[in-house]
Amino acid sequence: MDRLSSTAILPEAFQGARDDITEQLGVVWQQIKAPVIVPPLRLSVLLCLAMSVMLFVEKVYMAVVIVLVKLFRRRPETRYKWEPMGDDAELGNAAYPMVLVQIPMYNEKEVYQLSIGAACGLSWPSDRIIIQVLDDSTDPAIKELVQIECRRWASKGVNIKYEIRDNRNGYKAGALKEGMKHNYVKQCDYVAVFDADFQPEPDFLWRTIPFLVHNPQIGLVQGRWKFVNSNECLMTRMQEMSLDYHFTVEQEVGSSTYAFFGFNGTAGVWRIAALNEAGGWKDRTTVEDMDLAVRASLKGWKFIFLGDLKVKSELPSTLKAYRYQQHRWSCGPANLFRKMAMDIARNKNVTLWTKVHVIYSFFFVRKIVAHIVTFVFYCVVIPATVLVPEVEVPNWGLVYIPSTITLLNAVGTPRSLHLLVFWILFENVMSLHRAKATLIGLLEAGRVNEWVVTEKLGDVMKTKVAAKAARKPRIRIGDRLHLLELFTGAYLFFCGCYDLSFGKNHYYLYLFLQAITFFVVGFGYVGTFVPQT
Repeated sequence: MDRLSSTAILPEAFQGARDDITEQLGVVWQQIKAPVIVPPLRLSVLLCLAMSVMLFVEKVYMAVVIVLVKLFRRRPETRYKWEPMGDDAELGNAAYPMVLVQIPMYNEKEVYQLSIGAACGLSWPSDRIIIQVLDDSTDPAIKELVQIECRRWASKGVNIKYEIRDNRNGYKAGALKEGMKHNYVKQCDYVAVFDADFQPEPDFLWRTIPFLVHNPQIGLVQGRWKFVNSNECLMTRMQEMSLDYHFTVEQEVGSSTYAFFGFNGTAGVWRIAALNEAGGWKDRTTVEDMDLAVRASLKGWKFIFLGDLKVKSELPSTLKAYRYQQHRWSCGPANLFRKMAMDIARNKNVTLWTKVHVIYSFFFVRKIVAHIVTFVFYCVVIPATVLVPEVEVPNWGLVYIPSTITLLNAVGTPRSLHLLVFWILFENVMSLHRAKATLIGLLEAGRVNEWVVTEKLGDVMKTKVAAKAARKPRIRIGDRLHLLELFTGAYLFFCGCYDLSFGKNHYYLYLFLQAITFFVVGFGYVGTFVPQT
């Protein structure tokens, strides 16, 4: 039988290309591109440009506020009453409020001594402070070590309580909530919270408590994080750049404008009356700290951020730990927004300005738009326009707005400006997981309540055993390969090759760099183990 002619099976438009498969595919692409691909891609560009403008306006607004704060020196001490706590000849130590210090921990073998030691070293009348170690550890050996450490400090006269429970319901929020139920807490006026890797300076309470004592409208005083391992590797330097902007700008703006900023879950002091009035700790999301702060603000309580009060802490040193942390930090706020948006809008205890700030600026722009537009625009839509030249992205949205946003983000860490390109590329990779987590939170999908405690190393790298472990990491090949990053890198690399061959906008310069970054992360060459320092 003669070979069936392609004329019998191909449309008439394809007959001239029947002997060339590549040309046939090209014709098919041209046929479906105009009606199927171009309209949704143009719509995607418009939406991404709109979100970019929203983010740009938010960044510029915060930059203006920060400049004004610096020019007019609007320090918290000038906006609120602050006087140092002094002795009272008649009352003695009773003149000082009773303070509870909570340290929630879970299998914190590397850092439990650091955190407990720092809390017990806080300078405050010894009979007016209670250290509460909330140990949810599941490893009996670690629990024993923590208990021994607590006994050691108790033998020195420190009023320290070691508390455990028979389950981990609610994770950190559940532990903090359970800790507040003990009878001795009823005598306390304020509660300071420190995660297991945080090491406050001895004067922490002397600098924070006076704000609460002299200003009855203040419910929270928040300190800033200082990272002890920011120089450990390039990945920790990237994290420092992102978090420094959060503290230097976002937190400062919320505090200075009397609007709102989120509690960071640690390194802060709560007025127990404000905490109780807000409903206490809840475990309905993975951001119990932000949840509490929103509910307290809706009750009319004010918050203060002290930018010069720095508390030592640790950044995740491995990509695995960082990814889990970013999933929680991105998914939780989106899920909380879903749960509380209408409650905030209907609330009658706060001003319209505060409602707009919390719903639009704090949640929608910073916690949802910022995560989604970074990945969708720069890693999906812009590369797609290379394949569809009919869709163009204006230079103001492609170059000017992103450049301005990037520079405004980088001002928080001037010492790392030379790492700006690396930071941009790495942040775009992480935006993949942040965008995914944000959608999970909004839709309340599978991993919405996933809680993985961030791995901490403490001083472990200073020991010989840890140094040996750093030289010989035991990592299975399956743990090193990250398929989402590899697929995205392949897509960007293909778009870069296509632009190099047929394009005219020179996008390939960015696409190849971004693709390489995705490949480097995808093959597990970032944050695999901490180099010996």
